[in-house]
Amino acid sequence: MNRLLLAGLLLLAGCAPKTYLSVPKNGLESYLKPGGKTFISAHRGGGDYAGYPENCIESFSYLARKAAMVIECDIGLTKDSVLVMLHDDVLNRTTTGTGKLNEVSYAYTQQLFLKDNAGTVTKYRMPTLEKVLNWGKGKVIYTLDIKRNVPFEKIVDLIHKTHTEDISVVITYNAQDAAKVHRLDPNLMISVTIRNEAEYNRHHELGIPDNRMVAFVGTREPSVEHYAFLHKKGIPCILGTLGNLDKMAQARGDKVYLDFVKNGADIMSTDRPLEMAEVLKK
Repeated sequence: MNRLLLAGLLLLAGCAPKTYLSVPKNGLESYLKPGGKTFISAHRGGGDYAGYPENCIESFSYLARKAAMVIECDIGLTKDSVLVMLHDDVLNRTTTGTGKLNEVSYAYTQQLFLKDNAGTVTKYRMPTLEKVLNWGKGKVIYTLDIKRNVPFEKIVDLIHKTHTEDISVVITYNAQDAAKVHRLDPNLMISVTIRNEAEYNRHHELGIPDNRMVAFVGTREPSVEHYAFLHKKGIPCILGTLGNLDKMAQARGDKVYLDFVKNGADIMSTDRPLEMAEVLKK
């Protein structure tokens, strides 16, 4: 059975009342293995759909009930060391508050309402990472984007506390950080940036096993040979369609997403998850 057919079968579940992803007992490593399902990853967990802000449980739920979803989401830290969901350093764009997140208390964040990407204020509030992880069990897979100055130790400890190892992939941006996460928990899956063989070698030389890596191959489509290089090692590949590739799909037609899958993308991180789901299920 080819990759496109598998992707279509996965997403046909969108006709059913529940379309949640449920990782089987053999774990995330096996579930994400290349050659199996093709996954849609909602960048920032949404935001571009009216009334559904980025990085909140209500938006995650809205998307996950329409199509099976990986949720890419962002984690910041309040002044009193509470892990909450926020992409920006400051509150202004996505909430009714102002100022830097690391200069306000968690109590202050709970007085605020979230805004969608058009600036419309909603009734939703900023969730903690703990609530997000607990909600996601049996529903989604997370790729966790940890913002600057947020200690990896706190993230890994919370993943352990909530028993969400099998739905969590920790995003890193350099080999040293990836090695640190691997030392903290050798069983966690780690998203690593591998746009070429040299970047793979840097991670490999620091002792990160192939079966712990999920390779982010960039926001430009790599060569088929690069996909094949990583797939031969059993490493699944995330293509960032957010930005130019999503714009290409809008201009040329959403069927271009099928070409990305055919060329080797196992996971596509997009700002248009529902549009992508629609064309894949066809």
